[in-house]
Amino acid sequence: MLLKVSCNAAVAAYAGDQIQAKCRVVGQSPSRPNLPRRHAVAFSSPVAKAPLVQAVVSEGRASRVESGPGGLADRLRLGSLTEDGLSYKEKFIVRCYEVGINKTATVETIANLLQEVACNHAQSVGYSTDGFGTTTTMRKLHLIWVTARMHIEIYKYPAWSDVIEIKTWYQGEGRIGTRRDWILKNYGTGQVIGRATSKWVMMNQDTRRFQKVSDDVRAEHLVFAPRELRLAFPEDNNRSLKKISKLEDPAQHSKLGLMPKRADLDMNQHVNNVAYIGWITESMPQEIMDTHELQAITLDYRREGQHDDVVDSLTSLESIDETEAVSELRGINGSATSAANNQECLNFQHLLRLSGDGLEINRGRTEWRKKAAR
Repeated sequence: MLLKVSCNAAVAAYAGDQIQAKCRVVGQSPSRPNLPRRHAVAFSSPVAKAPLVQAVVSEGRASRVESGPGGLADRLRLGSLTEDGLSYKEKFIVRCYEVGINKTATVETIANLLQEVACNHAQSVGYSTDGFGTTTTMRKLHLIWVTARMHIEIYKYPAWSDVIEIKTWYQGEGRIGTRRDWILKNYGTGQVIGRATSKWVMMNQDTRRFQKVSDDVRAEHLVFAPRELRLAFPEDNNRSLKKISKLEDPAQHSKLGLMPKRADLDMNQHVNNVAYIGWITESMPQEIMDTHELQAITLDYRREGQHDDVVDSLTSLESIDETEAVSELRGINGSATSAANNQECLNFQHLLRLSGDGLEINRGRTEWRKKAAR
């Protein structure tokens, strides 16, 4: 019998590693002398026959995850928790349908991979597979996580067949939210090719209203989060913190009457956050798309997108004052862009709004660098 597996399995041969089980049946005790005293916090999925997953907490922090036999996807997936149990890494091959005309991954591909590794991280610590990282208490109370802000910087786009490794972790962010960060590396060279950070808020799935994170949810959720602050963008005043002002009419460029496709809707029953990137770039001038590539994007999500929405995408070149303020931040937050190349960067402001009543859906800001000569 021939067993077909994902082409991501080829990464193991590329790296010289072997795919091996990352979980063990609860109750087995490997020989490990002088282990500290510990207790277990257990989360189990309501799905029938789902494996029990335990986070072993030592001195107040998660140090290990144990589970029963996982599914085929768990055994083939090239991802695992880091040694401290508080971050997650996964490797991906860039496929042919994930690249654009330059034979490099599109920004939508990057954003989708960030979402994928975040969901796989949540599953690896025992969160439900019927939502984006929902805990037991969240499911009981019909609570979900929704994206409030996303900032992505791409220093070098991976090419078709490149292997990239993405590391992610999350931490608390105020009373109603959480923050998740990512670092992207070229697995072959070890070069950091991008970073990202995001803020998520809790929403009641029935009322669609924001809700504070209760102590019960916080206790379940943060047991797998680093206690000390970890930031993908640790620099002061980095670009991920910059406020986006509202784009005023009339915009220089527009694309009107955009509608979500069925494929744009996700399991939270609204337009997935990655779809907004495509809507924003729809109103970018073609001459810029031909000569420049996106190096940074910030999105502020202000309203849910629904399946029957009709959306207008507006874009204008950023004002000189705004551009100069951001230019002062370049070169201090890990960007590979040189000062000379910064002179060829262009910054744009974006607004997505409902066509009928003009209500804001999303504010965005993008930075574009000159494409390298072939």
